[in-house]
Amino acid sequence: MKDDGRADRAAHARLVQRLRDQADEVRRLVAGLDEDALAKRTIPEKWSLKELVCHVLKVQRVFSERLDRMLAEENPSVTSYKAEDDPGFPKMVSIAADQSLAAFLAERERYLDRLEDLSPAEWHRGAQHPDFSHYDVHFQTDYLAHHEAHHIYQMLQRRTPFGPLPPEG
Repeated sequence: MKDDGRADRAAHARLVQRLRDQADEVRRLVAGLDEDALAKRTIPEKWSLKELVCHVLKVQRVFSERLDRMLAEENPSVTSYKAEDDPGFPKMVSIAADQSLAAFLAERERYLDRLEDLSPAEWHRGAQHPDFSHYDVHFQTDYLAHHEAHHIYQMLQRRTPFGPLPPEG
């Protein structure tokens, strides 16, 4: 059983690092662009870089609230989040892109700090989700990483019309 615990802790540490790296990639993909460029829809009828930053910020907030509930309540019911059904999303997009990015990065660090402080048992605190038969903190974190990776790919697509990408690191 000890080996299982070490493997579990290693998997959790990898997820935390992945989310940290992805936040750095979001920062890189919007670097050097002004508000007009970030708000420009470079692919017609698809989200701009600014809208994508706002979306990953909103999803992070939703998942942070779910984490609070999973740690405080026994097996709470959580709801699905769909951006198209979010009446507050247009207001988020009206905020300056640099403010949204700063909020995303600051909130990501707080979220990662919380995850790093979780015990192995807390990583497996569960919730009832309408779309998934198994939903716990570990699954939610893995889901967040995959969901966000999809949007980072979209950010790359939206960024390329503006010229060379900023260097990594």
